[in-house]
Amino acid sequence: MLKFLRVLERLEPATAKLFDVNVNTQFRRLASASAAVKAKEEQKAAKESQSFTMNMFRGQLNTNQVFPYPEVLTEDQSDTLKMLVDPVTKFFDEVNDPLKNDSLETVEPNTLEGLWDLGAFSLQVPQDLGGLGLTNTQYARMVEIVGGNDLAVGIVLGAHQSIGFKGILLVGNPEQKAKYLPRVSTGKEFAAFCLTEPASGSDAGSIKTRAVLSPDGKHYILNGSKIWISNGGFAEIMTVFAQTPVKDEKTGKVVDKVTAFIVERSFGGVTSGPPEKKMGIKASNTAEVYYEDVKVPVENVLGGVGNGFKVAMQILNNGRFGMAAALAGTMRSVTKKAVDHATQRVQFGRRIDSFGTIQEKLARMALLHYVTESLAYMISGNMDNGSQDYHLEAAISKVFASEAAWYVTDEAIQILGGIFTLPVQIQRGMSQMKPFKSWEYTNIVPSPVGIQYAGGHLRELQKAFKNPTAHLGLIIGEVKKRGLKSIGLSTPPSLHHVVHANLAESGVLCSKSVVLFGEAVESLLLKYGKGVVEEQFLLNRLAAAAFDTYTMAVVLSRATRSLNKNLPSASHEQLLAELWCYEAAERVSQNLGALNSGKKLDSYTKLGDIAKNVCTSGGFVQTNPLNL
Repeated sequence: MLKFLRVLERLEPATAKLFDVNVNTQFRRLASASAAVKAKEEQKAAKESQSFTMNMFRGQLNTNQVFPYPEVLTEDQSDTLKMLVDPVTKFFDEVNDPLKNDSLETVEPNTLEGLWDLGAFSLQVPQDLGGLGLTNTQYARMVEIVGGNDLAVGIVLGAHQSIGFKGILLVGNPEQKAKYLPRVSTGKEFAAFCLTEPASGSDAGSIKTRAVLSPDGKHYILNGSKIWISNGGFAEIMTVFAQTPVKDEKTGKVVDKVTAFIVERSFGGVTSGPPEKKMGIKASNTAEVYYEDVKVPVENVLGGVGNGFKVAMQILNNGRFGMAAALAGTMRSVTKKAVDHATQRVQFGRRIDSFGTIQEKLARMALLHYVTESLAYMISGNMDNGSQDYHLEAAISKVFASEAAWYVTDEAIQILGGIFTLPVQIQRGMSQMKPFKSWEYTNIVPSPVGIQYAGGHLRELQKAFKNPTAHLGLIIGEVKKRGLKSIGLSTPPSLHHVVHANLAESGVLCSKSVVLFGEAVESLLLKYGKGVVEEQFLLNRLAAAAFDTYTMAVVLSRATRSLNKNLPSASHEQLLAELWCYEAAERVSQNLGALNSGKKLDSYTKLGDIAKNVCTSGGFVQTNPLNL
């Protein structure tokens, strides 16, 4: 964290003077008079976020959700998974034809029927309502198999259950679950998630679709349209988000708030546009959906009137780990093809896997896969353990996985000799990767959320110093958590007690990164205040440092587990973890250093100016050198 006394500089002079001399003595004197207050503050602190990433924004190491690496499957759950893995893998090997799906630009009917029969469309629906009742970790394993074979099929499956009817599963009342979950399971009715509009993507609050209560109070009349809806051309059951007039309890005024609805195509007034022509994932259906005077029963409000934004975020946060699992499967598949080629191809009298350039490509492919896979099962394990504080980690997993899978697939192309000579499977994989890099990106970069959390604590701390005796528990707790050697109260946070001894040096790199990260956040808050949300050049570097720091902790946890269990892969995993932590720590230092570098800040200003000039000119400002 930033030097603690810099915070005091912003406080009342009398408060700052209290800490000018002999801080420890002052704390001990006040502590004896405030035991009850301290206990109350500690009780409050226990309710704070358990998220590793959220606490990282305060420069704190909270390892509860990272160490040990989650092992959440019971013996029965492991047995169930074993029974599913082979038939699902066999189905995708023998029945599903990705190339034919791609050429037809739709999933073959026999494939869809087979997936329904396997229960693939209702993996997490409770068994008594027609599904398989899988945990998040079991679901991740199934999705990984799909991702290794055909991402277009993965989108059809995911749009149906990961987001399509997920809201019913998460926040639906008993009647809604009993009515709709059997239909999307054994009833073989497709579902879709309908949020995005022409003028509203990540900014869910700006949607224009409206729903107004009918005069008799029995229905909402829904009008509007949605774009880029996966399964939108044929979904029968949809989770639709619309603005509804709601009376504000505080002001008494009627304001528009987003509400989620369960909408059936059979209600009437629901139509779809033609399938979109896409660069990749062609076999998945993407279409516009239109709603014209659709009568939606009031009992089909999902999660309460005016709570639509919260419902949407719950759905999206809950499903993001599945994308990391699917892309881990893709990366495993394309890397296997690249390895097969590299170990068979001979040039200049040597197999090409003996050349350093190829070795570096393969090693980095393996490294990125290891991190992605570790993220997917870390987050699914946290969710299965009952965590509610995983949304930043889920966001990181989605963005990291999509970037990593793009890189790994591109490197596979280079190893196999260029796109014109590639097996069609790899070419298809490359085209399928592109959409994953853009979906939801602008609303899941973790910096603003984490900064808001850190800023709230900083404000509370500033208030506490105005009456230090009354808020001693908060002050002492915060100071101890921050590990501020500058005032002699504690030592920096450490991972030595949770990381295997072989990885001690890497653990130090991770813990130092957490401290540096917290200092950088506090510095930005003090410098920019609320205006920090507009400093996106800086927030992007902060986000990159957050990704690297959290992923360091995740791979350290997984590799520690393998070393403790003496798994056959343990020494290899140690290599992966050590390399990742070394390089990630260097990137963290570089990105955080850029936040206060005058030259870097000047370069960001120049980048902004260049972009403005290009936009003003409607393209490039300069002509070609010939001026012709």
